Amino acid sequence: MRRALPTLFEGFVRPRRDFVPAYRNLTLQELRHRAERARETLASCRVCPRNCGVNRLQDERGVCLSGRWAEVASAFPHFGEEDVLRGWRGSGTIFFAHCNLKCVFCQNFDISRRGLGARPLKPDELAHLMLALQEAGCHNINLVTPEHVVPQVLEALVVAVERGLQLPIVYNTSAYDSLESLRLLDGIVDIYMPDFKFWSPDLARKYLRAEDYPAVARSAIREMHRQVGDLVVDEDGLALRGVLLRHLVMPGFLEETLAILRWIRETLGPDVYLNLMDQYYPAGLVSPSRYPELHRRLARKEFQEAVAGARRLGFWRLDVRWRF
Repeated sequence: MRRALPTLFEGFVRPRRDFVPAYRNLTLQELRHRAERARETLASCRVCPRNCGVNRLQDERGVCLSGRWAEVASAFPHFGEEDVLRGWRGSGTIFFAHCNLKCVFCQNFDISRRGLGARPLKPDELAHLMLALQEAGCHNINLVTPEHVVPQVLEALVVAVERGLQLPIVYNTSAYDSLESLRLLDGIVDIYMPDFKFWSPDLARKYLRAEDYPAVARSAIREMHRQVGDLVVDEDGLALRGVLLRHLVMPGFLEETLAILRWIRETLGPDVYLNLMDQYYPAGLVSPSRYPELHRRLARKEFQEAVAGARRLGFWRLDVRWRF
């Protein structure tokens, strides 16, 4: 299904016939070695920046509330992602339960904080999900909230590759990732999709329960970009490799958005594929009595000002699926 590509892809198109998922350039021995090294980080957990130190190999649980095995809430062809991911057959999305952040406004609160409906999967079971999504025709494997289950993902990937997995891997993250985990993923992940949430440590402490989030996110995004560069698509506009950067514009915090955009421009340049998201709504712990400043939708003018700010900074690869 060939489609005319919009101008924002000029210079960033690669023929799919020349594309091989990153992990296919590694030997199974190397993949097993990465999984073993990642598994070691569970013993006194340092999988993410929380560095809880619990022994997850013994199913002990720290901040993320996840034990030895990754817990999956759902897996399906997702048609709500960016066009470059969903295409016409969907993005093969695997939603992991629990999270290493504690966003008070989380729109997936029941999954991320309560783990409702989730079940633990061993490596062969998680690999089976990946292969089932490939069999369903999905364009990629989209790992949602994987920051705290990198070892489990790598264990499953070894099995999936042995059984014929061929799809690009999308790492769909809050950007609260440890550099150690990201370096274990170097040469394995094809598309990084971080969501840079807040610039100010004070706001990150208040709303994410992680004062170090801004510094961690900056380091993580730099590492992601070092590994895969700017987003490249195929002739049909499907993402093959690179960084797709998201930012959820929050009501009343335009300066946070502009500070993040300035950093992206100065650090990564103007060619980053950027999705400014307008879909904030009160959720999670937000109510008129708790976090009343967040208890409203984003105003049309606020989002327009965010987009204008991005354009002033020279960003030209802006995702076009905007409500306003």
